[in-house]
Amino acid sequence: MTETPAPPDSGEVRINALEPWPDTVEWKPVSPSLIRVELVRLAIWLVILLAALITGWLLVGHWLFGAGVGLVLLFGAWRAFVIGRAVRAWGYAERERDLLVRHGLLVRRLSIVPYARMQFVDVTAGPLERSFNLATVQLHTAAAASDAKVPGLRPAEASRLRDRLTALGADRAEGL
Repeated sequence: MTETPAPPDSGEVRINALEPWPDTVEWKPVSPSLIRVELVRLAIWLVILLAALITGWLLVGHWLFGAGVGLVLLFGAWRAFVIGRAVRAWGYAERERDLLVRHGLLVRRLSIVPYARMQFVDVTAGPLERSFNLATVQLHTAAAASDAKVPGLRPAEASRLRDRLTALGADRAEGL
């Protein structure tokens, strides 16, 4: 990995934007339970799509409905395989001045959210997430494109992260 030197006296190493998973930080993974949540979401959508296609096939009898069933099953199998890898690609790292959030397999994304730019932090947990004892931390900034989220956190970790980010954001904003 190539790193660019930071300005003198900053005490920070800058990260090369072309290498989205920098080795200079300690990445914290999301909970593996997020895999099960995503598999349940996938199963719900597959059941709905398959029920509609099979009903159409039984009522109309056209071969395209059968082909649709096959394609949905093929897509479901592929997506189930990819979900595990996609969840393991999620991670976050807390640094002195900012929070790094990474995710993505084919298109890797690294979001760097400076604490001073955060406007507020949400912790959400839908019914499915709550049933697996998970929550999502959503960071909001003035620029909508720079919002970041960290899904698949245990509620205690989500609360800790929310409180820490809120405190650091308030401290950094006072210095502006």
